[in-house]
Amino acid sequence: MRGEFKDNVRQLSGLGGVAVGAALFAIGFRSSLAWLYRALYDGDDVVDGITNLPPLWRLLVPIAGATVAGVIARSRTAPKQNVSNVMEAVALGNVQLSLRVTASRVSASWAAIAGGMSIGREGPLIEFGGALGAAAGRLTGASLNRTRVLVAAGTAAGFAAAYNTPFAATLFVVETIAGVAALELILPVMGATVAATVITRAAVGVGPIYGQRAFGLESNLELVSALALGVVAAVAAMTFKRVLALLEHWVDAHPVPQPFRAMAGGLLVGAIAMRLPVVVGNGYEPLNRILDNSMAVSAVAVLLVAKLVATCGSVASGVPGGIFTPMLLIGAALGSGWSHLFGAAPDAGGYALMGMAAATAASIHAPLTAAVMIFELSGDYPIALPLIVAAVAATAVSKACGSESVYETELRKRGLGWDITLEGRQMKPDRPR
Repeated sequence: MRGEFKDNVRQLSGLGGVAVGAALFAIGFRSSLAWLYRALYDGDDVVDGITNLPPLWRLLVPIAGATVAGVIARSRTAPKQNVSNVMEAVALGNVQLSLRVTASRVSASWAAIAGGMSIGREGPLIEFGGALGAAAGRLTGASLNRTRVLVAAGTAAGFAAAYNTPFAATLFVVETIAGVAALELILPVMGATVAATVITRAAVGVGPIYGQRAFGLESNLELVSALALGVVAAVAAMTFKRVLALLEHWVDAHPVPQPFRAMAGGLLVGAIAMRLPVVVGNGYEPLNRILDNSMAVSAVAVLLVAKLVATCGSVASGVPGGIFTPMLLIGAALGSGWSHLFGAAPDAGGYALMGMAAATAASIHAPLTAAVMIFELSGDYPIALPLIVAAVAATAVSKACGSESVYETELRKRGLGWDITLEGRQMKPDRPR
């Protein structure tokens, strides 16, 4: 009895340390980037800073950031590590997450993001949270199952700290990372998201990160429009995944060592930024403008194509980072264009939110996570039904077309994969690319 009590105390201590550590890391990561943008670019954010630069420097800065990231990536001696390793640790109990490797990947991500590469900062925050959970398990001598819970909690804490969305963070772990809804997993994960969110909000603010939105469902026919938008978003997400797969396949067939591979990605982003500086970064800044309906539909269409190309080039360059926020921007651009196409321009912001949920759901095959995440990001209750419709339609179409989620693709590259069915998790054999 006393031994079990001590084990519970150690787990609670580990859980608290993981939640606090993930939140503080997220605050430090974002604050250091904000300081850099002000100090070097004289801008409030990366888009503002790059826009203030002469065209030649818009080309050189992404190349420089990518080069530093490529040098760090080349110096790693341990095997590649990403979100698929977190999934393997939580779902299968194969906990091989190295905090040292994660620190190296985080440093590379920071350098690339600082240079304006088109990747999301949520990737390093999620990876760090998971690796911190594994380290806490080793430090406290936790059992394998308790360590898996700590990894899941750290992952959720990193997600919550990145987006200020505690419910979506919990669902992300349940729906995508673990694939099970056991109470022994959910309770610690929810506790970690609460702690991480409270700490993050104390530093960055309480409200939704994309501002409070208001969407009015004037007619149930708009649900049909949301469904159709979900289908279109699924096609866009599948196109993105296909272009990325082809580009990565080409790079693998013509191997280029780091940092030259990363430099090529930086060159691509910089070349686009010379004419369209809004393409740099994770997409947060132009996404807000789309939600405010302050971008012309022609500019949104150009940005949609440019962001897809820049993100594919950034990811294929081998620079570690997330695609969550860039995919949110792609979905928002689709939704905004959809509203203008069908004469609903005044509600372009609402349709942009639907597009965000649909594109995210089609990318990660997690409709519940996507719908709840956008709901939390917007703080807009009336849009809940359209979000669910768009997310469900996008996921259903993506799966019906045989398109994998981005995380399934990562797992398959490592010879792993499973389906979640009513009978539980079913392992599936690797299939050719």
